[in-house]
Amino acid sequence: MTNQFENALFDYLQIKIVADARPKDDAAKKTSEFFYSVLEEDHKVENLQFTKDETMYHVTYTAQGKTKKKFYDREAVEQLLTAIEAEPRYGK
Repeated sequence: MTNQFENALFDYLQIKIVADARPKDDAAKKTSEFFYSVLEEDHKVENLQFTKDETMYHVTYTAQGKTKKKFYDREAVEQLLTAIEAEPRYGK
């Protein structure tokens, strides 16, 4: 997979975490939907799912007919949410 795909997948995961944690944040929801559409349309990703444990996010998806799995550091993925929640003007 290309670096462009890696970036889109990570960006989607970060903003999806924000959108899920902040259901009233329409901007986060729309941005999450945008990155998901990039993954679907540009990279032909299907069946994208993720889970997390104490240290990692486990992302599973299908691309080019093959099921693939990637792992991301939980702290890195949640960094955007942490930054948003720490900013007083965005609140919770």
